[in-house]
Amino acid sequence: MLDIKFIKENIEKVKYAVKAKKKEELIDIDKLIDVHNNYLAILYSVEGARAEKNRLSEDIGKVPQEDRQKYVERALEIKNKLKQFESDLEGTKKVFDSMMLLVPNVIADDVPAGKDESENQVLRTWGEPKKFDFEVKDHVDIAVPLGIVDVETASKVTGSRHYYLKGAAVLLQFALVQYVLKTLGDGKIISELAAKVGNKYNKPFIPVVPPVLLKAEVAKKMDRFDPIDDRYYLEQDDQMLIGSAEHTLGPMFMDETLAAADLPLRFIGYSTAFRREAGTYGKDMRGMFRTHQFDKLEMEVFSTEEDGVKEQELIVTIQEYLVQQLEIPYQVMILCTGDMGKPDYKQIDINCWLPGQNTYRETHTSDYMTDYQARRLNTRYKDLKGNLKFVHMNDATAFAIGRILIAIIENYQQKDGSIVVPEVLRQYTGFDIIK
Repeated sequence: MLDIKFIKENIEKVKYAVKAKKKEELIDIDKLIDVHNNYLAILYSVEGARAEKNRLSEDIGKVPQEDRQKYVERALEIKNKLKQFESDLEGTKKVFDSMMLLVPNVIADDVPAGKDESENQVLRTWGEPKKFDFEVKDHVDIAVPLGIVDVETASKVTGSRHYYLKGAAVLLQFALVQYVLKTLGDGKIISELAAKVGNKYNKPFIPVVPPVLLKAEVAKKMDRFDPIDDRYYLEQDDQMLIGSAEHTLGPMFMDETLAAADLPLRFIGYSTAFRREAGTYGKDMRGMFRTHQFDKLEMEVFSTEEDGVKEQELIVTIQEYLVQQLEIPYQVMILCTGDMGKPDYKQIDINCWLPGQNTYRETHTSDYMTDYQARRLNTRYKDLKGNLKFVHMNDATAFAIGRILIAIIENYQQKDGSIVVPEVLRQYTGFDIIK
């Protein structure tokens, strides 16, 4: 949520975000400002009526007996007016508050304008796609014969967009988990990566296994309740299954005030996530790429407003480091305005090379929210001068397990149908090849 004072002082910037993020049917900024001005006018009337009521209460005992009736009548008149003003104020406040929740976050100046993902821009590319001397297969045609992925049984038991992960693939998944937790918990590695982007903090990430259920009211504060048709919402409990660990990592300090000296706070969460994938019927139905249930390692960072940008730069550097150690080619993409989420100020993606599709596909995302979520969550910090401010929040993928498994399976496939395990993971798997 944005501050109304900021909105009024940056009307064109906010209107640009509304248009660029395609939220014009959702919110009219001019109407929002009219509602707020009306609210202020009613508030002024309420305060005036209360002041007169208090004066009458003080004066009524000081006037002669014969004049008191006039004061009593006037006090009754003011009381009735005040009651109506307060009712109007409450109603207008509800309208204003509901409209404020619909305003998207503003957009960083370096975000390119564009209508959809086709206009996202490549910032840099790392690695060269491997040249195979045999016919390349996709992850399904490699993993199913090896018995490490079972889509057919999952379809019969659970339905489409599910799979059983088996044997060596399970060990590979938990090798990835251990690799991420060890890397992000290593102060020396974090310090070296932070120095590359001029980030002055070497604090490692604290591992967390968060809940996968989230109260609907908290999801709304995170601005993650909608689009509701993509959520698994449990109406009886008024809860939803999370679509990412950040959904329950972000509210950890809701209604709390942190000390600036303790920031940044960095967390790495591991959880199962759930998405209906509404609106993607017929898209990526094959295999593990776009499923209803998946496991994910997610970074969440709370920082001061001065450090928010540098935290995102560090996060992207960490993402690149993780993928580079796997020796998988990738592109770093900056998302255009039309492909950004409502709460995002700036979004950076990493797309890994998938030989089976002969293209780069999204495997990582990094979202800088500024204080947009924190304002809704009422998560603040006290700066060194004692001023209260809202924290700035970043969330980002370390690994979406299913997608990075696809990248490993396809990039490390062998002519005989086996899969070589990336060297960095072998200390965790205990084997070099899956066959």
